[in-house]
Amino acid sequence: MTGPATLFIDGQWVPAADGGTRDIHCPADGTLVATVSEATADDTVRAIGAARRAFDAGEWSSRPAAERGDLLIAVADQLTERADAFARAESLDTGKRFVESQIDMADIAACFRYFGKLAAQDAGRLVDAGSPDVLSRIRYEPVGVCGLISPWNYPLLQAAWKIAPALAAGNTFVLKPSELTPHTAIMIIELLTEVGVPAGVANLVLGAGPVAGAPLSEHEDVDLVSFTGGLATGKIIAASAAATVKKVALELGGKNPNVIFADADFDAAVDNALNAAFVHSGQVCSAGARLVVEESIHDRFVDELVRRAEQIRLGGPFDEAAETGPLISTAHRDKVTGYVEQAVADGAVLRCGGRWGEGDLAVGSYYLPTVLDGVRRGSAAVTDEAFGPVVTVETFGSEDEAVEIANDTRYGLAGAVWSSDAGRCQRVAQRLRHGTIWINDFHPYLPQAEWGGFGQSGIGRELGPTGLDEYREAKHIYHNLRPEVTGWFPNTPPPTR
Repeated sequence: MTGPATLFIDGQWVPAADGGTRDIHCPADGTLVATVSEATADDTVRAIGAARRAFDAGEWSSRPAAERGDLLIAVADQLTERADAFARAESLDTGKRFVESQIDMADIAACFRYFGKLAAQDAGRLVDAGSPDVLSRIRYEPVGVCGLISPWNYPLLQAAWKIAPALAAGNTFVLKPSELTPHTAIMIIELLTEVGVPAGVANLVLGAGPVAGAPLSEHEDVDLVSFTGGLATGKIIAASAAATVKKVALELGGKNPNVIFADADFDAAVDNALNAAFVHSGQVCSAGARLVVEESIHDRFVDELVRRAEQIRLGGPFDEAAETGPLISTAHRDKVTGYVEQAVADGAVLRCGGRWGEGDLAVGSYYLPTVLDGVRRGSAAVTDEAFGPVVTVETFGSEDEAVEIANDTRYGLAGAVWSSDAGRCQRVAQRLRHGTIWINDFHPYLPQAEWGGFGQSGIGRELGPTGLDEYREAKHIYHNLRPEVTGWFPNTPPPTR
């Protein structure tokens, strides 16, 4: 059987072994974007074998780290030059506004550039062994074969957070992007090949997680699996990886609090609360989906939030008047709908939204920005991740209560605190059990700063020096420069010569 050749295995573009295909549709209007290969588990195993052989051959890992870094910087340069082409492909797959995808491309180039520069900066360290006759050092080496599984909401950005440090450290990899958004993954593999990544180092399989992705956590020839996605899938991956005791890095989303004190800059806090909840229609792992607002300003703040949320204009990726776009699929829209309906059944007050797009928006997977007020603490509305344009509202009366509410989650990815009192901001930031805390801001990240969560938001960190360390092993080399007979077992002397 034959089909489109969109799997990349051992330096070759090939079709799926059984000829399987998947149609990719734009969620903004349902139009066909393209048809791509749908990998089988055997295809993924073949890709793992190619990555294993390439790593064991050592061509990539033995290159000077600075040379690997230069290649990543070349990728960054090319991404900058071709940003619009990459952004267009991303917007067609996701329905995201083109301008947002353009911003993503700049962030992706910055990620490759950061790890390109970092690659050669840490050659290890010397350890004081307490003797001039001992040379003791720590050497950092690549983990080996990495299975990289990325999500559909930020397809190339999340893939880049894995690919760049994996290559900088000298690893080989198999990338499995979301089956819904494959095109920028195809494009980045083409670019990596163009700039000189050897055959077998970068491999790509496309398809559903339970089929194409499962071998990446199960196979004994994979040394590390890095996954970004939902909690339920992350638990399955962790359990599968345990059988071979491979390294695991998981970023599993969050239910992120945005804490607003009464003395915050009101206009800035409202504006950023909108951004926190409704950018990319809330399909952001760090979205500020929980608004935690001081009681004394609740009515004024929520009224203004609702007024502005009702004015947000939805539209397709190339609609210049649009401010946000559709959800990724009708199935996901149905999931968000069920979440909101259950919240209202549990007593939440629907202040705005709570319905699908109408008129010209009826053909896409649109869902209106939604505010749920009066939610009960501990209800599913504030514990479960909607991953849509939905924000819940909780209130507090004191600083201690604000912290208690904000930390009342099994997740711990990100959060924010808004106040004009710098001391309060620092106190609250230190007490919040979340991996990233913004003060008087929401959503910015830096490639040089670690990203990841506490609790069930995951294991490990991406970005920053720690993000590189995820893809390395530390080896201690102890060199005795003056070996001597120990005499530990005096009754077994060495033979005389």
